[in-house]
Parts: sequence; C-alpha cells; structure tokens
Amino acid sequence: MSFSASLRLALLCAVALSAGPGGKGHCGDPPAAASPTPDSSTPKPIMSTMVRTTAYTHTEADHLRYGIKTALGTDLRYTPEYHSVAADWSRFPLGTKFKIRGYDRLFVVDDYGKGLVGSMTIDVYFNTVKGMNNWGVRHVMIDVLEFGSFVESRKILAVRANYPHCRQMLASMTPDDWFEKYGR
Repeated sequence: MSFSASLRLALLCAVALSAGPGGKGHCGDPPAAASPTPDSSTPKPIMSTMVRTTAYTHTEADHLRYGIKTALGTDLRYTPEYHSVAADWSRFPLGTKFKIRGYDRLFVVDDYGKGLVGSMTIDVYFNTVKGMNNWGVRHVMIDVLEFGSFVESRKILAVRANYPHCRQMLASMTPDDWFEKYGR
C-alpha cells in the first residue's frame, strides 16, 4: 500500500471514529472533513484537561426567565465560530475559549449556572431540546486556547454577590487564579 493510500485510510478511520454513534457528528451534523496538515490558524492550547459536560437550552423550565440571554445579557449563540457554554467562572472565567477534541467548533464561556459552581462541569448550550438531549452527559478532553478575564468575571459577580452561587464563585477566585498554578 502506498504512503498516500495509507494516509487516506488513516484519515477515513479517524473521521469514522470521531463521528460518534450512527455516523453523525456534533448534534446530527456530518463530521467535519479531516485535514492532512495541521491548521496553522488554530492557536496552540494553553492547557488541555478532561471535563464533564452537560447540555442546556433556553426553553428548559429553569432557564425560561432568562430566555435566550446569557449571564451578560447577550444572546446565547450556537454557531461553529461561537458556541455558548456555561461554567464556574472561578475555573473558566468569562470569555474563555476552547475546543472540544473531535468537534470543529469554538466554545466560549459567556454564561454560568448555579449547578456548575465548584465543579469542572461545562454546560453546553443547544438551540433545540433535541440537540440538548442528544448531547446528554459526556466526559471530553478540551483544549483551552485562551483564558477569559477574571477581572471582568469578578466585576459581574460582585454586583450579583447577593446570590449564593455568585458569591461562591467570587470567593473561589484567588489572587493568582487556579490556572496560573495548575494550567501551565
């Protein structure tokens, strides 16, 4: 077998393995085509870590009062270029950007949830209940491309410190912040 045939076979196997059950990629979309050369436009990860992920949508009973808005008051987004997620801002501050291995999307922390505080769980936004249910709970490896702003996270949480989960995230932020100690 020639080198190019071996490479094509390896790429086909990688695409098939990353497609998930039923040959579908992220939320029923076909998997992105593999590239034989590394993409120089993707920055090198600051850190990689395993996290638990759950899913949410704006039509869930506990999210109805917020509608399609994030903790910032901006619209939740679901695009390959910007996919909203919620996290504990003391671990993944507002604006943190990462990729989930096997998915060709940029995930951005722009929301939080009281059930996420104190955990390494990231809640992935979906614009449909079907997408949310298809995701379920997954343990995934993420590559953090850019940490968000602890300063901006603190400003927002300080104004909301009357809520226990905001107060807890605020109290968990240390002067050097956890990724400085563990993420490098």
